[in-house]
Amino acid sequence: MMTFNNFLSGIPARDYIFQKTPYEEQIKQAVELIQNADSVLIGAGAGASTAAGLNYGGKRFRDNFKEFIERYGVQDMYSAGFYPFQTEEERWGYWSKHAYVNRIEPNGLPLYCNLFEMMKDKGYFVLTTNVDHQFQKAGFAEERIFATQGDYGLIQCMNGCHPKTYDAEKLFTKMNQVRYECRIPSEMVPKCPVCGGKMAMNLRCDQYFVEDENWHKADERFGEFLPEHVDEKLVLLELGVGFNTPTIIRFPFEHLIRQHKNISLIRLNLDEAVIPESLEKQAIGINADMKETIDDLCKELGVPYES
Repeated sequence: MMTFNNFLSGIPARDYIFQKTPYEEQIKQAVELIQNADSVLIGAGAGASTAAGLNYGGKRFRDNFKEFIERYGVQDMYSAGFYPFQTEEERWGYWSKHAYVNRIEPNGLPLYCNLFEMMKDKGYFVLTTNVDHQFQKAGFAEERIFATQGDYGLIQCMNGCHPKTYDAEKLFTKMNQVRYECRIPSEMVPKCPVCGGKMAMNLRCDQYFVEDENWHKADERFGEFLPEHVDEKLVLLELGVGFNTPTIIRFPFEHLIRQHKNISLIRLNLDEAVIPESLEKQAIGINADMKETIDDLCKELGVPYES
C-alpha cells in the first residue's frame, strides 16, 4: 500500500542541469503534456506562495509587522517564528498576526486561481508543504489536497499529548483585533484541553507535530491516487520546491520518473529549475517567474485567467 512515508525519497540527482530550450518552446511542450495527461499530481512548495505574493520579507513584512520590528528587531516572518518570546502573550501576539496575514486575510491569489482553471477538469491531486490554505481558497477540492506539514489555521497541544488539532481561525482573528504592544490579553492564551499545558501552531517543526484524523485521511487518499494513476499518462507538476525539504516532493518526483517512462515532470522554479540530465526527455524545467509562466500556460491552453 502506498503511504506518504514510503513515497518519501532522500536520493538526490547527481546530474542537474539548467535546460537550454527556449522558454516559448518549453511552454509549448508543457501545454502538450498537460493536454495529453490522464491525470496530474501537483507538488507545491514555499516558492509557489512566494511567487503568488505571500512574501515573508521586504515591504510586505515591514508594512504588517512594524511594531514587532521595533520591539524585537525581527528581520522577516520566517525567522520571527523562532524568536524566543518571553511570555505566552507575546508569542501568541506574534503567531496570531502571522496566521492572520498569511492564512486568514488573503483570498485566493491569482496564481492559485489560474492554476485551478488549468486543472479543474483534470484528474488531479495536490501534495503540498504549504500551510496557507491557498489551494482551498482557489477552488481545489479539500479531498484532493494533502498538506503534509500542517495548517496556519490549526493549533495543537505543544507536547502532542493527544492526536487532535483545533480550528483557531476565529481565535486568531479576535487576537489580531485586541493585540496591544505586541501582546494579547492573558485570558486569550490557549491551553491544552487535555493536559492543561501550552498550545502551539500545528506546524511540523519537531517530534510533537500532531498528525490528526484529517491528516491521516488525506494520507490515505494520496495513497490511493498514486497507484491508481501511476500506469497512466501522469504529469507531475512541481511548483516552487527547492532544496530546503527536497525529500518530500522534489526527490520523490524524480524517483517516480526514473521508475516509470510514462510519467513526465514539469518543474516551475525561478533559479532552481534544474533537471536531472539523464531524465531530460521526461522533464521540463522552466526557470522563470512562476506567475507569468502559469499565465502563459493558461493562455496556450485556452482557459480563463487573471493576469
